[in-house]
Amino acid sequence: MMIEIYDSTLRDGAQSEGISFSVNDKLKIVKALDDMGIPFIEAGNPGSNPKDLEFFQEIKHLELKHSAIVAFGSTRRRDIKVEDDANVQSMLAAGTKHIAIFGKSWDFHVTDIINTTLEENLMMIEETVRFMIEKGKEVTYDAEHFYDGYKNNEAYALKTLEAACKGGAKRLILCDTNGGSLPMEIYNITKKIGETFKDMMIGIHAHNDSGVAVANSLMAVEAGAVQVQGTFVGFGERCGNANLSTIIPNLELKMGKKCILEGELENLMSSAKLISEIANITPDEQAPFIGRKAFTHKGGMHIDGVNKNSKSFEHIDPSLVGNSRRFLMSEVAGRSSILKKIQKVAPDVKKDSPETGIIMKKLKELEHEGYQFEGAESTFELVIRKHLGKYKPFFELENFKTMGERPDASSIFSAYAMVKVNVEGQSKMVAAEGDGPVNALDKALREALEDFYPELKKVHLIDYKVRVLDGKEASAAKVRVLITSTDGTRDWTTVGVSTDIVEASLIAMVDSIEIKLLKDIEEKMKAYM
Repeated sequence: MMIEIYDSTLRDGAQSEGISFSVNDKLKIVKALDDMGIPFIEAGNPGSNPKDLEFFQEIKHLELKHSAIVAFGSTRRRDIKVEDDANVQSMLAAGTKHIAIFGKSWDFHVTDIINTTLEENLMMIEETVRFMIEKGKEVTYDAEHFYDGYKNNEAYALKTLEAACKGGAKRLILCDTNGGSLPMEIYNITKKIGETFKDMMIGIHAHNDSGVAVANSLMAVEAGAVQVQGTFVGFGERCGNANLSTIIPNLELKMGKKCILEGELENLMSSAKLISEIANITPDEQAPFIGRKAFTHKGGMHIDGVNKNSKSFEHIDPSLVGNSRRFLMSEVAGRSSILKKIQKVAPDVKKDSPETGIIMKKLKELEHEGYQFEGAESTFELVIRKHLGKYKPFFELENFKTMGERPDASSIFSAYAMVKVNVEGQSKMVAAEGDGPVNALDKALREALEDFYPELKKVHLIDYKVRVLDGKEASAAKVRVLITSTDGTRDWTTVGVSTDIVEASLIAMVDSIEIKLLKDIEEKMKAYM
C-alpha cells in the first residue's frame, strides 16, 4: 500500500527558531525532496511575504520529476466574499495545481481566536474550498486543531469536515496542532473519521510537543490514514513537527508500506544531512536511522554480539538507510573491535598478534592521560599507523606562537598566530589574525600548508568542543579538545589533550590535516587499481 508523504519543511520548518531560508535554499531543498520521490512539497503562502512570492515565481522554472508543489493558506476571512480575500487570491496566483487550505475545527478557536460564529466558520471552509475547486485546483483541507476540537466538541468538529467535503476537498488532514494528543487517542479518533468519511482520503499532521509526533503519525496510518505530513528532519515551531526521516523508514521497513521511490531509502541519511546543512542546523547525532550514533556500539559485549550476528543489537541493517555501523575505540571496547580497526590498516594482523596487544596497551595509556577515541576515530587510526610503522608525516611543525591583545577596555580583542612548517626540507612561516588564538592558529597552519597541499583549501572546521578533565586542578587542569573537520565530501574528528587549550587544539588540528592528506592519497591509489 502506498502512503503519501507530504513535506512542509519550507513552511513549518521555516517557523523553527534560528532558521531563515533564502529562495535559493528553498529551491535546493525542493530538488533534494524531488530526487527522493516525495509526492507533495508544501511551499508556504505566496502572499505572506516577498520571499515566498519570489519562490513561487522561481519554482515554475524548475523541472520536477516526482513532486508536486503545494500552495498553502487559510480559508477566507470572516464577513468577506471569498473572491475578495487577498490571501485566497494570492494562493490562486501561485499557479500550482495543488492547494492546501486550513480552517478551524475547534469551536474554542472559532469563537475566541478568530472571533466569529460557528456557522460563519463552516461557510468560510466550504466557500473557500469550492472557490478553488471551481478554478480547477485539487484541494487538501487541513483541519487545524482537529483532535483537540474533536475531544472538546465532537459534533462541531465533524461539521467542519463535512463543510470541506461539500466544497469538494479531495483530502481531509487531521491536525494535532498543539501536539498534545497521545497515540491511542490519535488511533481511535482517526479510525472513527475514516469510518465516517469512507470516500475521503484521510491524513495526519502532527506536532511534537509531547514527544510522540512520529508515534502519532504511525498510529494514524494504522487507523487508515493514507497521507502523512511532517518536516524532513523534524524541525518546526516549538518542539518541531513529525520527523519524516524517522517515519519513512518505519513505514517502509517495519509496516510494509511504500512511500518514496524504489531505491531511494538508502539515500535517506545523505538527504537529511543535506537539508540540515541548508538549514544551517547541526544534525542530531542520536536521531533514529539517520543519526551518526544510530548504529554506534561502544560496550565490548555489544560489539562482540554485533560481530557474531548484527541483529543482536541492531534493529535493521544500517545500509538500508544509507548509514553505517561504527565501533567506538575506548577502554571498554573488546579486543575484536580494536582488531577490526587495526585490520583496516594492516589486514595481516591477527587477534593474538603482538601488535594487537601493544596497541591495546597504548590505547589504555592514552585514555588514562585524558584522550577519548570514541568520538575521534581518526586520531586512533593515526595511533595504529604509528605503532605499525605505517605512518610518514606530511609536514613538520617547527614552531608556533600565539598572542592576543586588548589595548583598553573599549577596544576589540585581537588574536594572532604565527607558525613555521617544514615540508620535505622547505620551510614556510605564516602569520594570521583570527577570532581568538585557536582560530588564528587554524588559519595560519592551513595557509602555511596550502602551497604544498592545495587540497587543504577545501577543509574547514565544523565543530569544536573543549572539556576540562579535572576541575579540581583549576587553571592547571588538562583539557581535551575534539574538532570535526570537513572537505565538503566527508567529515572526520580528531582529539588533542594538554594542560594548554591552544596546544591541545593544535594537536587535534595537525591530526586532522594528516588524516585529510592520508585519505586523499588512499582514494587516488584506489582509483588507479
